[in-house]
Amino acid sequence: MDAAIVRWLNSGVDTLPWLDDVIKIVVNDYFTPVAMSLLLLGVWFGAKTAASRELHQRAVLTAMLGVAFGNLAVQIIGAFTFRGRPYLNEPLELLFYQPTDSSFPANPAVVGAAIAAGLWGVNRRLGSIAFGVAALWGLSRVYAGVSYPTDVLAGAAIGVGVVMAVTWVLRRIEPLPTMVIQLAQRFYLA
Repeated sequence: MDAAIVRWLNSGVDTLPWLDDVIKIVVNDYFTPVAMSLLLLGVWFGAKTAASRELHQRAVLTAMLGVAFGNLAVQIIGAFTFRGRPYLNEPLELLFYQPTDSSFPANPAVVGAAIAAGLWGVNRRLGSIAFGVAALWGLSRVYAGVSYPTDVLAGAAIGVGVVMAVTWVLRRIEPLPTMVIQLAQRFYLA
């Protein structure tokens, strides 16, 4: 079923050139990560009150730890399993360069979901926007022929799961997160 979905989505390549151009922007390694990083930067510095600023900074801290530990999980999984990319196994029109790492789980989905889940905990509107961007990023990777749908779903589940674990741990090790944010404030970084 995974391969059938990839073939079906990828069959639209070259049908609407403007859509292919948009997908090429979204799927690349720069546009979406930079956009999500700028969103995190805005959340870190953008709150109006001191209380909401600290809450938002905790969300960014949680999201970034989720990205870090999510990437670690991908590396560990990749050390034990390897799944070839769809373009290696299917006759596809590739809209992206040919990554050589394992397709499973999709690392961009881990990153996008971790950022979105971290933001969702304190700001549902921004979290929803981030989840939308993450979903578009994952879907574009399937359309472009570099990930299977289950790779993206597994990556998203890892991203959300790791953020849930990080949130639990941060609550248990309080006041350490507060001290990190206060240290950042002393150096005018928060």
